[in-house]
Amino acid sequence: MTDPQTPAGELLSVPALLARNVARYGDRPAYREKEFGIWQSWTWAEAAEEIRALALGFLALGLKQGDYVAIIGRNRPAHYWGMIAAQMCGAIPVPLYQDAVAEEMAYVLEHCGARFVICGDQEQVDKVLEVEETVKAVDQIIYTDRRGMRKYDHSRMNALVDVQTEGRAAAQRLGGELDARIAALDYDSTCVMLYTSGTTGKPKGVILSNRNIIETARNSAQFDHLRQSEEIVAYLPMAWVGDFIFSLGQAMWAGFTVNCPEGAHTMMTDMREIGPTYFFAPPRVFEGQLTTVMIRMEDAGRFKRWLFKHFMAVAQRVGPALLDGESVGLMDRLSYGLGKMFIYGPLKNTLGLSRVRVGYTAGEAIGPEIFDFYRSLGINLKQLYGQTEASVFITQQPDGQVRSDTVGVPSPGVEVRIAENGEVFYRSPGTFVAYYKNPESTASTKDPEGWVATGDAGFFEESTGHLRIIDRAKDVGKMADGGMFAPKFVENKLKFYPNILEAVVLGNGRDFCTAMINIDLGAVGNWAERNNIAYASYQELAGHPQVYATIKEHVEAVNRSVAEDEMLAGCQVHRFLVLHKELDPDDGEMTRTRKVRRAVVGEKFSDLVDALYDGSDSVYTETEVTYEDGRRGKITATLKIEDVQVFGAAQRQRVAAQ
Repeated sequence: MTDPQTPAGELLSVPALLARNVARYGDRPAYREKEFGIWQSWTWAEAAEEIRALALGFLALGLKQGDYVAIIGRNRPAHYWGMIAAQMCGAIPVPLYQDAVAEEMAYVLEHCGARFVICGDQEQVDKVLEVEETVKAVDQIIYTDRRGMRKYDHSRMNALVDVQTEGRAAAQRLGGELDARIAALDYDSTCVMLYTSGTTGKPKGVILSNRNIIETARNSAQFDHLRQSEEIVAYLPMAWVGDFIFSLGQAMWAGFTVNCPEGAHTMMTDMREIGPTYFFAPPRVFEGQLTTVMIRMEDAGRFKRWLFKHFMAVAQRVGPALLDGESVGLMDRLSYGLGKMFIYGPLKNTLGLSRVRVGYTAGEAIGPEIFDFYRSLGINLKQLYGQTEASVFITQQPDGQVRSDTVGVPSPGVEVRIAENGEVFYRSPGTFVAYYKNPESTASTKDPEGWVATGDAGFFEESTGHLRIIDRAKDVGKMADGGMFAPKFVENKLKFYPNILEAVVLGNGRDFCTAMINIDLGAVGNWAERNNIAYASYQELAGHPQVYATIKEHVEAVNRSVAEDEMLAGCQVHRFLVLHKELDPDDGEMTRTRKVRRAVVGEKFSDLVDALYDGSDSVYTETEVTYEDGRRGKITATLKIEDVQVFGAAQRQRVAAQ
């Protein structure tokens, strides 16, 4: 009889899953990668041979059990293989964000004490060499792309293919040692260490075991009936838990194919060529795709624009009902069928989403209008709620029970409870082991019974049993009149508009809410080009009077929508300004997963916040910025502050105050 705490067949590690997949799916594709415009493919048997050769090469270079192996680079099969090969050796993979600056990279490398670093290319090697004086543990640097590496000191630096060649040569000598290390892995062995985004401080190393990853992969795969035939596109940062669980955990459990695009510039083409059946993206990706669609429609002829608006109105009315299998009238079905022929089908194909059977968004709350847009096209987009510390999954939306304002029911094997103060707690097989070298944070986050504090405020709907997340608990506050302040609710509505890339709503403890807004340079720049409006910089375009007028219309439209929500009507925006620069991870204003660091923004732009609330109609500011080459400088600007109309009770309060 199988232990109920372990999966069937004693599959206690990722290398064990790999061996099972070779036996079960040996000649089927496991990985594809597009390079120089051509797709290369590896079967499970071929991938397993590549991974074993790399693991033997690691042993030849002296990798020890318990060592940490950092992986820095874009999504490539070789990098996923590096993580599995490290596990085979009893070492612990630690993926890093490829766009991290040297200082951020140095913190993680030093904190985990990585002895081996796999670098995707010359750029990543240079960043590791730049921090050598402060990072003392690195013994070996392994690079995937040979370009530009010929004149480097190779005394402790090797190409990944050369490490594999060395491993194959040492197979007879080291094969027994590798097999012994693989056999020593169990359910509680560390599978990976992933660093949090660090919205409130230094990133923390989250230790996840084989039990965490395999149990979560199994439960979530069964929830959505994931099969070996699924195709996914691995394009999200490898350091993010979402990519790890989808592109490695679930891929290993279900045995489906992982496709790695050539790069960000070819992503849309690669998506169309692969036609993923299982797709995951954070809201910013869906927001960006929608912005691209809207820009193209603005460039289209009058008839095409009319056709698009007509059939999108039909889609928004009946599309989600058809997707959920609900009853829809014959005329609506016919209209939707015509829309599918002329609009929805070609649009889904352009986005590379024609074959998506299951799609998810998570990482941040998505604006309901954006969410409903994709579902109206017939794309089975759902929301999940998760964290790095949960191996992603806390709640999911079952098919037929999908709504834009909830995040679903507890995932299989997960328990969720709401504390008296409204904070969401969970415990599950995916609950992390500990924070690395940080027992204090571990104890404050996870109690002795395994319950984890999410830091998010929410509640269960009595009628449906679905969880509704209001906002980050630390961000949810009270207005001066006692009304609830939940900035993310308003920000997501603002970001539905293609012209708005980012918004930061302020108002905790204040009499009214205000907002700082980033325009989307692509969308607004396209508008400027169509209208023959010249501009020399982001700052100049952001301050254009017509841009301000357009953003004001968007804010007022959002205020009308917010006024309809009795609980959050007090969060309407009374005044706003358009920022003179984009919020940037390099400037510390956002995390690498593009979550706003509110405390940093509030402190850095304190002069702007003061002006939004003291009645000023403009404000002069100086801001330190980081350029692409790492140099720092200052930009100056005089920003206009605009008053906007509010509605309902907020309007009456404003009139009374005046």
